[in-house]
Amino acid sequence: MRLLEAASRVVQLYAVRMTFSTGGGADRMGVEGRTMRTRTVFVAVILLAFVTPFAAPQAPKAPAVRDPELIDADGYQKLLQQYRGKPLLVTFWATWCEPCRDEYPMLNELAKRYAPQGLKVVGISMDDDGDRILMRRFLARYKPVFTNYRKKPGSEATFDQAVYAGWNGSLPATFFYGKTGDQIGHVLGEGTRATYESAIQSLLGSGSK
Repeated sequence: MRLLEAASRVVQLYAVRMTFSTGGGADRMGVEGRTMRTRTVFVAVILLAFVTPFAAPQAPKAPAVRDPELIDADGYQKLLQQYRGKPLLVTFWATWCEPCRDEYPMLNELAKRYAPQGLKVVGISMDDDGDRILMRRFLARYKPVFTNYRKKPGSEATFDQAVYAGWNGSLPATFFYGKTGDQIGHVLGEGTRATYESAIQSLLGSGSK
């Protein structure tokens, strides 16, 4: 705002100089008047071009998407304890897994639909450190309504067995936990919407299991 006021004062100054310019005759005054007007317009344009970027309101920046918290085998067990007493669905995915890209948005929709009935959903990315940019884009695109973690690099076999003894880490993979914290079902490989709907309804209707 101060820059705009300064520009206005400079333009007024040039205008005053034009008004009180004197010369040797009417022709000379006319020429000087036209010259001064040209200078005034030129200076005004230059000053406005300079101050406009500073005077224009800045659009608020979108908040940066936070990277998912890293989780290892011990962290996974703590996660299950955290959700004990609630029906829980945990889905494992990765950006390089094509079936995951098809399944993830569907699971996001189901998470929204069944949240009022008490369903809790957690996602765990199996992407490596080198895939973090792709992972951020993936999450920014699908805007999940549930919390996501990323597996801590290393100790793949230990982590896989901590999740499920018969799992070899293939993706996608989803596991269901009853209110007692016990695993009561799983879907290994890409599942259909009907498969997930049935599993979720069974999970919600399992009572204290």
